[in-house]
Amino acid sequence: MAEGVKHDYHLVNPSPWPLVGATAATVMALGGVTWMKGLFGLPAHTAWLFFAGLAGVLFTMIVWWRDVVIEANTGDHTPVVSIGLRYGMVLFIASEVMFFVAWFWIFFEMALFHHVRAASSIEEVRTAWAHWPPQGIETVPAFQLPLVNTLTLLLSGTTVTWAHHALQTNDRRGAKIGLFLTICLGVLFTSIQVYEYNHILEHKYFFGGEGAANSGLYGSSFFMATGFHGFHVLIGTIFLTVCLIRLMGGGFSPKQHFGFEAAAWYWHFVDVVWLFLFAFIYVIFGAHGGG
Repeated sequence: MAEGVKHDYHLVNPSPWPLVGATAATVMALGGVTWMKGLFGLPAHTAWLFFAGLAGVLFTMIVWWRDVVIEANTGDHTPVVSIGLRYGMVLFIASEVMFFVAWFWIFFEMALFHHVRAASSIEEVRTAWAHWPPQGIETVPAFQLPLVNTLTLLLSGTTVTWAHHALQTNDRRGAKIGLFLTICLGVLFTSIQVYEYNHILEHKYFFGGEGAANSGLYGSSFFMATGFHGFHVLIGTIFLTVCLIRLMGGGFSPKQHFGFEAAAWYWHFVDVVWLFLFAFIYVIFGAHGGG
């Protein structure tokens, strides 16, 4: 704590990263619009502006979190500050929960109340909501690759818990092994999902027999929910990899390791969301195509 400070709160030094990050995010957003639609005289399908903004956002994340780690190592993260960091992580995970609630909401709306929308006077609405899942499509078998991925994530939840407990008891070797295994399982989950998506496209699960009619709302909700979850798994894997690098570099202690604890919370959140996705999207409401 700085000399002469009489309180437990940490007042951060002036930092350029909020401004740099906001600027980079704006450039990335404008680049995304330009890439898709064209903007300010730039033709569509021009991706360089988007990736320039993305590089700026990633750079900001790295250097900003580096500064937070430096603050922790210099003793600025007092018990009061640590509580604030925990509240922040809890609120972040809560916001992510609500993000997935939106996808589950539309999925349940279509699965449970499609017959109500099918009574609409608009023909396109009647066609889109007449059956759940839509007629003429083949859904993904739940007890093949999705089941393997479910077991993979459940196992990763046990290994990350092992790593956390090992770190709390100062078993750094056990923590490294558990964390490494968790990362490997995360990579395995992502690889299986990529293979599953490729399998879906090759066999046209979400298309009619000739591939002429797409699945509309069903396919959109499926890919948005499972795809965004896969993105969260990728982010969580990177999060845990950074923790492993810090652990191997001598970072963390049994009493001070909130960076690892936050990563473990995030990973458990990813696990729980997948259990809901597997239960409802794959098993309960996706087991019989064309119903």
